Amino acid sequence: MTRLAIAINLDRCVGCHTCALSCKMQNNVPEGMLWNRVLTEDCDVMDGALGTYPNVTRTFLPVACQHCQNAACQRVCPTGATYKDDKGRVEIDYDKCIGCRMCMAACPYNARNFNWQTPVRVTGANYGDAEVPVRPKGVAEKCTLCKERTDRGEEPMCVVCCPAHARIFGDLDDPDSEISQTILNRKAWTLLEGQGTRPSVHYFE
Repeated sequence: MTRLAIAINLDRCVGCHTCALSCKMQNNVPEGMLWNRVLTEDCDVMDGALGTYPNVTRTFLPVACQHCQNAACQRVCPTGATYKDDKGRVEIDYDKCIGCRMCMAACPYNARNFNWQTPVRVTGANYGDAEVPVRPKGVAEKCTLCKERTDRGEEPMCVVCCPAHARIFGDLDDPDSEISQTILNRKAWTLLEGQGTRPSVHYFE
């Protein structure tokens, strides 16, 4: 068995948003949409800060689809468009998606986007990996864990491009993998553990 996952070192994350932009370029994500977001913790604006100058603090939390083992989005999808593949990734079959947005309502991580209009790209043309499917108007979309790249044995683009080397990618079902050892030894955690979704994205410091 294979269970692909990402572990993120929050001590290393500098909030540069390179993960978000590299994901956008790799996956042909339209204007006004991000699959990968970097939140500024406890702030309601991007790159905000806590405290009063000069005593301010700022910490970042990268968030995308958590590729849950017990995925709420999959359970509520009426057509089977949302599914888990043999590598543990939660994916979307865009041909089966009817745009009901039940998956968006069920996801506790706010990790999906919806194409309300025909997608627009500032280049006027598609970009990124040629194997990435073009999503039409009326479907949900989200992080695929760079399915096209990882199917080829490559790392997701957010992992490759992170300048702080804050991300580790690997197989959770391999106890000797770097990601499994890191999660064990660094006492990593997942978001909203009480939801019972069992995410494949882990965080550590």
